[in-house]
Amino acid sequence: MTVDPELVIHPDAEDLAFSVAGRLITAIVDAQSTGGVAQVVLTGGRVAAKVYQAVAESPARVEVDWQRVEFWWGDERFLPAGDPERNETQARDAFLSALDVDPARVHPMAADTGQGAEAAAAAYGAELEAAGSPTFDVVMLGVGPDGHVASLFPGYPQVEVTDVAAVAVHDSPKPPPTRVSLTMPLLDRAREVWFVVSGEDKADAVAKALAEGDVPAARPKGQNRTLWLLDEKAARQVR
Repeated sequence: MTVDPELVIHPDAEDLAFSVAGRLITAIVDAQSTGGVAQVVLTGGRVAAKVYQAVAESPARVEVDWQRVEFWWGDERFLPAGDPERNETQARDAFLSALDVDPARVHPMAADTGQGAEAAAAAYGAELEAAGSPTFDVVMLGVGPDGHVASLFPGYPQVEVTDVAAVAVHDSPKPPPTRVSLTMPLLDRAREVWFVVSGEDKADAVAKALAEGDVPAARPKGQNRTLWLLDEKAARQVR
């Protein structure tokens, strides 16, 4: 069962990032409160990098047992390991390298070693299955100006794939052209889905998604909560 989306609007991208960092820390602490391991799906992009840096710099980060956090990714640019365009690289540089995480609980999507994106997608599905096909506590998503989420782009067949956990995406409309993405059922397999969006160029996509328009961003919903965490510019068409 899902519930209606909730909107939280912040004055600017910096305030948005600071607030989301606090929410993330709180969500992880809550997930760990019964002794379990928190399951978090990370995203990429400019505002995500600000969120991760704010987590690393927050005094409240000491409330988290970082050894009991499982980190996954919603999508990845299929590039060599360490490439600065990879979401994994961004997250490691911004906060994972500064926290006492368990390396065995950090699950990047495979880098390009010549094996092909299809093999990387299949390997990620197998890794999720080996981990018990977890229900995620938080899935963080950005939204593109075209309404894409993760690397599921409008009009692409991968949007409709439901029988595997992850798919290869070729000829992406934004570079790099080859990517790996979780599928819609996996993005839905979360207690909370957070859309973290800043910038006026996203405003039209945000409005379409919240109106249940024909964009991929309209589809992911949390089982307990769906949050749209926006700055004023991204929210200008929904105020």
